[in-house]
Amino acid sequence: MDDLTRIIHSVRLVDDGASTEDAWVRIAGGRVAASGTGESWRDQGADEVIDAVEVAGDGAVLTPGFVDIHGHGGGGFAYDDGADAIRAARAVHLGHGTTRAVVSLVTAPLDLLARRAAAVAAVARTDAGVLGIHLEGPFLDPGHRGAHDPALLVPPSPDALDRLVEACGGALTQITLAPELPGGLAAVERLARAGVTVAIGHTAADAETARRAFDAGARILTHAFNAMPGLHHRAPGPVGAATGDPRVTLEVIADGIHLHPDVIRIAFAAAPGRIALVTDAMAAAGAAEGDYLLGALAVRVEGGTARLADGTIAGSTLTQDAALRLTVAAGIPLPAAVAALTRTPAQAIGRPEFGSLAVGAVADAVLLDAALTVRRVWSGTA
Repeated sequence: MDDLTRIIHSVRLVDDGASTEDAWVRIAGGRVAASGTGESWRDQGADEVIDAVEVAGDGAVLTPGFVDIHGHGGGGFAYDDGADAIRAARAVHLGHGTTRAVVSLVTAPLDLLARRAAAVAAVARTDAGVLGIHLEGPFLDPGHRGAHDPALLVPPSPDALDRLVEACGGALTQITLAPELPGGLAAVERLARAGVTVAIGHTAADAETARRAFDAGARILTHAFNAMPGLHHRAPGPVGAATGDPRVTLEVIADGIHLHPDVIRIAFAAAPGRIALVTDAMAAAGAAEGDYLLGALAVRVEGGTARLADGTIAGSTLTQDAALRLTVAAGIPLPAAVAALTRTPAQAIGRPEFGSLAVGAVADAVLLDAALTVRRVWSGTA
């Protein structure tokens, strides 16, 4: 963060589910200090004045910084590979508007996963852009494993939970588990009481089991529709349970591969204000296609799609600005799509100070042109 006071003006401000034309925002001390419309910005003092039209052209759009609560890497780097890789991958996603992120780790042997979690925790202590750790595994259903090594999946025993929670050093923000596993519902209750945001995913749960998990404290559905029973008209599954529960946020991977655009539109309609657009990005996001590893599994990236040798989708090559464009192209109004990148994911993990450009909020901001291509990114204080 720099110490400059700046004004960004002549922009369409999209924030908190609303859109304001010819708006301006004043930033001071890393926070939003004031906002308004028209020429009233001229009454405000600033070290730097940015005409959004000059930077991004007619139709320039200003949004809060994007918040990604589920991603595994980018720029050729995996978050599993330590501090330098985390910082390099985060820099790539920052350039695409993601000012804050939860660092996701894939399933690994418990000792190795604990070491990786400790490395992320160390980065989170010094890098305010890292909001904590998301453990996506090892407490997953082998039948819905996706790109997780089935040999490493285990039930959420108290000993395994203790080991990983301790390794996270207070930085465990989110954990995905399958609630139908032995000890699953007890684990949900325990983690939720400890302040961890629990997500259900990679699961064989039916709708009733999912409801029990939500009643036990789970609050997120990990990459809705993927790695779980589908939404059937006589068996609504976890998606049916989640869309009917106002406490639950549904992650959506809007890359046109994980979900058809029509399904994205249906999800927004079924759970308005509760969709979080996530990347689930692996190392190839923002990097060349070719051969990669996701955890210990070999992944081939071709045509923008990451797959294991058996054809299973293995994360994505998505960035959040691309998710925004696809979501809008699917028919979602821009304010709702922006909220799904900003306010909704921030609130889902209990960090409402992010994902907003209201006065007093942390001044993370993204300036886009009319085609929703990122032109400038600012990151405020922690």
